[in-house]
This record gives sequence, C-alpha cells and structure tokens, in this order.
Amino acid sequence: MDYRKTLNLPETPFPMRGDLAKREPKWVAEWEENKIYAAIRAASQGRPKFILHDGPPYANGDIHIGHAVNKVLKDIIVKSRNMDGFDAQYVPGWDCHGMPIEIQIEKKYGKHLPVAEVQAKARAYALEQIERQRADFKRLGVLAEWDNPYLTMNYSNEADELRALAKIMEKGFVFRGLKPVNWCFDCGSALAEAEVEYADRTDPAVHVAFRFNDPAAVAAAFGLTGAVDGAIVIWTTTPWTLPANQALNVGPELTYALVKLTTPRATGGHLLIAADLVESCLQEWGLEGEIIAKAPGQALAGLEFRHPLYDADPGYQRCAPVHPADYVSLDAGTGVVHAAPAYGVDDFVSCKAHGLHDDAIINPVMGDGHYASTLPLFGGQLIWKANPEIIKALESVGSLLKQAPLKHSYMHCWRHKTPVIYRATSQWFAGMDRAVEGSPTLREMALKGIDNTQFYPAWGRARLHAMIANRPDWTLSRQRQWGVPMAFFVHKETGELHPRTPELLEQIAQRVEQHGIEAWQTLEPAELLGDEAPLYEKNRDTLDVWFDSGTTHATVLGGRDHAVKGSHADALRWPADLYLEGSDQHRGWFHSSLLTSCMMYGEPPYKALLTHGFVVDGKGRKMSKSVGNVIAPQKVSDSLGAEILRLWTASTDYSGELSISDEILKRVVESYRRIRNTLKFLLGNIEDFNLTEHGVAPGALFEIDRYALAMTARMQDEVLACYRRYEFHPAVSRLQIFCSEDLGAFYLDVLKDRLYTTGANSLARRSAQTALYHITHALLRLMAPILSFTAEEAWKDLHHGQDVGTIFTQLYHNVPVQADTDALSAKWARLREIRAEVMRQIEVVRTAGDIGSSLAAEVDITATGADVDLLQSLGDDLRFVLIVSRATVKPGAELAIAVNASGHAKCDRCWHHRADVGANADHPAICGRCVDNLFNDGESREHA
Repeated sequence: MDYRKTLNLPETPFPMRGDLAKREPKWVAEWEENKIYAAIRAASQGRPKFILHDGPPYANGDIHIGHAVNKVLKDIIVKSRNMDGFDAQYVPGWDCHGMPIEIQIEKKYGKHLPVAEVQAKARAYALEQIERQRADFKRLGVLAEWDNPYLTMNYSNEADELRALAKIMEKGFVFRGLKPVNWCFDCGSALAEAEVEYADRTDPAVHVAFRFNDPAAVAAAFGLTGAVDGAIVIWTTTPWTLPANQALNVGPELTYALVKLTTPRATGGHLLIAADLVESCLQEWGLEGEIIAKAPGQALAGLEFRHPLYDADPGYQRCAPVHPADYVSLDAGTGVVHAAPAYGVDDFVSCKAHGLHDDAIINPVMGDGHYASTLPLFGGQLIWKANPEIIKALESVGSLLKQAPLKHSYMHCWRHKTPVIYRATSQWFAGMDRAVEGSPTLREMALKGIDNTQFYPAWGRARLHAMIANRPDWTLSRQRQWGVPMAFFVHKETGELHPRTPELLEQIAQRVEQHGIEAWQTLEPAELLGDEAPLYEKNRDTLDVWFDSGTTHATVLGGRDHAVKGSHADALRWPADLYLEGSDQHRGWFHSSLLTSCMMYGEPPYKALLTHGFVVDGKGRKMSKSVGNVIAPQKVSDSLGAEILRLWTASTDYSGELSISDEILKRVVESYRRIRNTLKFLLGNIEDFNLTEHGVAPGALFEIDRYALAMTARMQDEVLACYRRYEFHPAVSRLQIFCSEDLGAFYLDVLKDRLYTTGANSLARRSAQTALYHITHALLRLMAPILSFTAEEAWKDLHHGQDVGTIFTQLYHNVPVQADTDALSAKWARLREIRAEVMRQIEVVRTAGDIGSSLAAEVDITATGADVDLLQSLGDDLRFVLIVSRATVKPGAELAIAVNASGHAKCDRCWHHRADVGANADHPAICGRCVDNLFNDGESREHA
C-alpha cells in the first residue's frame, strides 16, 4: 500500500515562485478594470475620515527611486488606515507650473516664443509627463484616484489659487518692495529658499582698504588729537560687489584698534581693524605695526571712508559711512564688513535702518549677470569675469592688501547648478513680521502652529522651527511665463495697486476658471477697468510655484471654511491628518503650506508631518549617473518586481538615509521568499477547509492551537501599533519573526504531523485548520498594505477563485482568543524554552551521526519544580511538541535532557519509531496510531 496517498498533504494553486515582474502588471490592469479604488471608497463610506494630502511631484521627467519611496509609504499608510476602519482617501496630485517645464520648452522650441505659445506647449508637455509618471506609480501597486488627480494647472485650481492670493492680500500680508532676493542668472528670476542648494566653489578672497575721508574725525573717535592718515580694511569673497559698496558695518560692542604701521603704505600710515584680529591680520598681510589706540565699534558710527576705487575713476568718488550692526563678528576677516545693500540681506537691512532710500540703492548687476553698461570701468562685463579686473583696479590704486583663492560653500540654483547671488529687485513679498490689526505676525502664527503639530520623526520639529524662525520675507513673485499670474493692475505712476484689487481678482479668477491662466494674457484692462484703464498696467509677474502647491490645502482640501468647491473638496477634509514628504520639504512644501495656511486661517493645514530621508547606495553615496550607482524603480519592477521595492521601502528606517543596492535587494528577495513560503504552507493546509462547515469553536480547540491564536493576536496588536505610529520597519520585522520563528520554526513545524496524519475530518485536524484559517486571514490583511500584490493573490487563492472582491476592502481580522490567554501564553513560552534546549541536544546527537531526523530520537527529561507539571500536563502529546518518537519526564534537581536513538522500527506513514510498528498483521509497515487514524476512530490527542 502507498501510504503517502493516505496523508493529508497540502494542496494550493498558490505558486512557490512569485514571478512578480511578469504577474504584477496583470494585477495592476485587473485593479484598474475592476475599479478597485472605487470599491475601497464604497466600502469605507460613513467611517471616520483620515486624510493624507499628497505633496505633488513635479511633472517633469520619469520617476526616480525617491519618488517610489514616497508613493509607497503613502500607499502603505492609506491602505493600512482603510483596513483599520477609516475612510482614508488618496487623491494624487502634480505640480505643473514653473521653471523646469519652461526650460524644456525653450530647449525644444527655442527662446523668445510668444507667451501664448509657451503656455500652450507647457500645458501639453506637463500632461505628457503626468501620463508617464502616473503609469509608473500604478506599476508600484499604488491605489489612488488616478482618473481624477488634482493638477495645479487645472483651470479650477489656477482660479482658486488667485482667490487664495486675494484672501491673503485682504489680510494685509502681501506687499511690494525692493529687497535682495535669491537670483539665478540662468533662470532670469528670483528663487525661493527651497530652490537654492549649496555646493563648493572657489572665489578670490580679498582684503581691501578704504581710505580715511576725514583723518581728524578718525583720530577724535579714538580719543586722539590732530589727524591720522590711513584706511579701514574689509575682507570679502565677492569682489564683484565692491562697485556697489555704500556702507561699512562694525560690531557696536566689539573693540577696534588704530594700528600705526612701521612702513607706511599708499593708503596711509594707519590701519583700522578689530583689535582681536590685529596680530593675525598683520601677519597675513606681511606688515608690522603697533596699536596706538582702541575704541568700541559704536564710537566709529558716522565716520566716512572713501571707496577703494575712489582714485581709479570719478564714478567712484563717494564715501561709505560706518553703521553699527549686530551681525558683525570676528569669525573671519577684519571685523569690518563692507555693505552693498543691493547684494546682501544684512547689508540691505542695515543700510535701510540707517536711512538709505530705495531709489538711492546702487544696483548695477542686471538680471543676466552682467553689469549695466553705465558702470564705470566694468560696464557690460559678467560679474564672475569682472572679479580679476576689479582686483587689478584695486591693486593699481593701492587699495589691495592681499588676495587668495578660497574654496567655500556657496549658493547654487538647484536646476542649473550655477551660482546664485542676492540681488535687490522690486518684488512682491509675504511679510513674515507684519502684524495685521493687532493679531500675531505670520512668523508667530507659524511657530505656534509647529508647536501644535506632531512630527514623525520627532527631530523634524526643531528643523522646521529653525527655518521659520530665521527665514526672511517670502518672495512671492517670479519673472516667468508658465505660472499663475499675480493678476494685479498697477498704477503706472504711483506703482500702487488698484483699490478694487480683491474684487478684480475674483473677476479674473472667474475667467481663469473657464479658460485657464491664458485668460489673463488676453485680457484687456479696459474690460474690467473701463475709463481707468489708461492709468494702469498689468503686472507681469507670476506666483512662486511653492505658492501653487502651498495653497493646495485650500484649492484641493477646500480650506478651513470649505469655501473652495473643487472636484475633491466635498470628499476631503481640512486640515489634513498627515503630510508626508522627503526631508527637503521642510524648506519646501511643508514650509509654504504652513505659511499660506497661517496667512489664510491662522493655523497649519496639517495635524502631523512625516519626513523620510533620501535614497543612497549601499556605501552611503548619493545616487549619481556619473558614479553609475543609480537604481531606477522601473528596472527593479521589471526584473525583481515592484513588491520587492515595496518590501525594501517598508523594511528600511525611513527616518534617515535609505540605502539600496543590488546586494541589499537580494537580501530583500530572500526575506520575501520566506514570507511567501509561509503563505504557501498556510493556504495549502486549509484548501479543503470551510469555517462554517468545519470550524471548531474557540473553547474546543487544541491547547497549542489556542496558543497560536494568542500569538497571532499579540503579533497583530504589535503590528497595528507600528502602523498607527507610521513605524513600518519594526512592523515588517515583527511579521518576519512571526513567519519564521513563531510559525515556521515552532507552530507549523509541530503541526505537520497532526495535519498530515490524522483523519481528514477529525477534530485534531479541523482544530489545527481552524487556527490556520484565522492566522492566514490575520496575516494576509496585515501584509496587504505592504505586500499588496502578494496579499491580493493569496486572498483570491484563499477563496478558491470566487468573486469575493479585493482584500483592500477588508478590515483587520478579529482573531478569536480565550480568556486564559495570559496564562496559556506563559505556559507555552516556557515550553518553547525547554523545547529549544531539547532541539539543541538533538542536534548534538545528529551531528555525531547517531540519528538522522529528530523522529529517530527518544528523549528523557529530568525537570525541576513547576517544569515537571508543565511538561507532564501534555501527556503523550509532548513527543509531538518535541518532534521525537518518545518523550518522558521525571522530577530531579535540575533540568537535564538525555537524547538516544530509538531502537524501534520506523512507521512508513508517519515516520515515528514506535514499538507497535507491525503489530497489525494487515498493515505491518505502520504504527498503531496510524492504523487508528486510517481505519478506526482515530488517535486520541488533546494538547498538540
């Protein structure tokens, strides 16, 4: 007789090999065809809402691994919240306006196209990019409202953005002024703080002398009589700013020294610098001298010094007054800072505070980086190329003490990777410190909002707080064509806004709602202004794209007052429960969203912020095409499967840098295989099980089955707690430990004998299957947010291909546990400890060659105290727990384990070595219990 055919061996169509790369696209197509996202929405109706608001990726270029991480994390959260009993929607979005797209249009079609043509081509280009990115996001298994995303270039969105602008204008936060802003010559536009990055650059560092204009006044400031000739010295790494010098700043509390030189120079016999730096400066300049007087910086206020090119050209025959300024330090240079108010924020603030008017600010650098043609000596030159010429001119008149190259960290445009300067331009700003009708300032509201926001990880709070606390006014305006217009009418003579600006913005918004931002370009002022039209001109600036995305809490979520009625506002809710983006968005979307919301509503648009790090290679290096370490998500999906990317994302601590490499992905594949193998075992062993027909009541389950359900319930609680805290790598770790240790190395290992050898419809087998049924349901639902393709595939197999819908409409499983869970868990935890020691001793005997499998062993245990009762309580079932052919227990002074090879024959069916093998003449090859299980009422088992 072939006894193998009498065993209840597992059967399932669920394959061992996932073949993910090939099969996943079919799931994506099926989800789309069956409208799975809509099914989730329908199933979630009426539940408490959970809103994760999508920070829009930019519609330019294929998605990279950072995009994949971001979208997978969002997808995990949304799915886990839905299965946790919430109505968690996911409306994806795209950022569509701005410089990168405009640059692509210029590259493809050339510069100086008509505005209407640029906008039409930019709109079409953005749509193409969205389609490409959308397909890649779907391929990752992300479920979302893909058919109806929000786009910042939707006409309704553009119109509502103008309404948001009108609202913050009415509240008094918007003003126009001349201020130094980050300026990129290649962009030809002001940049937002988030559009600036830092990179090393080498510039000429120069020490420059400004001659005393009134030697007697200098002497008097130091308490001397008569007059002293000489110069005050500054240090700068931007010689190109010297033609625009208009002041010198000193620290009011710092001490300054008048140094008499041993050898007089062309600039006179004395130098004025900070007292603490005299020795180091003289040594650096190769000069000798002695301090003859000291004075506090405040005493130098009002002294005037001649421009260092005073003698080079009449155009520089002006003087720079000294202004005390608290920002001056002794960290570098001479303790004296040259101020060109057009090209430095501190310089600008200091000069304005001391009475300099906007129209008196010298600002010779044009938007393309060249000096105006009227600038003496250097007109028409690119500022970077002018540096050597300026140094030569300084040297020719004796104003240069020293020059040397200096490598330092410097501002660069994040798009062009070219140097950025501060440049004073007339721009529209949102004032950080403007108080409206006695209410808190924007900065104060934002800082309070940060205090009331939860941060994941916690360090995000201090990071965002510091950025808000120290940031300058927000430059709202840009000098571009593809963007939402700052649709103002400005008086041609006074520069004032039309007094009906809020009303006019609403009228323009209504036109934009019908025809897009293009409506502003074709609008004739007379259509809205009538007879006043000749007095006004249309403002040509566009809004910063960070304003586009930063106002989506209103344009998409509907705002606090729900006044905005876009296509998503009714279904969503303000404020969002969560914003989730990369750590760079503390400077970007988190930042701009906070400021716009505080201006509009006085509070943040989110309850919590989650930040993830950047992706680096296995050696911690930034991804770079030149280095050749870029890992594209498309390639991983096509070779290993998107499921592997999802598992890697979830199992990596996102709070820091996320490391990825081919070797790391191989390890993830192995982890995935172990999980899949567990699922295959579970599904195979409940293939013939129907809970209604075959289920065993919780109280009638075998003891080890009740323990397994207790383990499962505890594991589920722990994983759900992780999900609710957005801690996914501990959740993955817990799931993996459950599969490999709690199930694979223990419960399922013990269970095989009962599942395979007892009667197909016996209580012993149905008890085990009842536990496995609940374990499988719990495990699949817990895995579904992360391993979405695998969970859905297993869900279908679990229901034998019946149309039971998607797993994503399910809630987490209610695992049935008994009241004695704590005592039961404590008992079996101790049994597992003893079992582990038995297994170690068996391995010693096996290694010695005395036995093959553990079933060839017989174990005699000597135990102490409570352990004796514990082990004896299992009766003969102890041998099944230990997976040996015989186990005995007796009391003793300490735990001792004796393992010996069995001298009995091996049963052909269950492989146990038993004395009764052959006792039945009709079945001489099998043991007595196998005879009972096959031909009688079945063996008697209770615990395991």
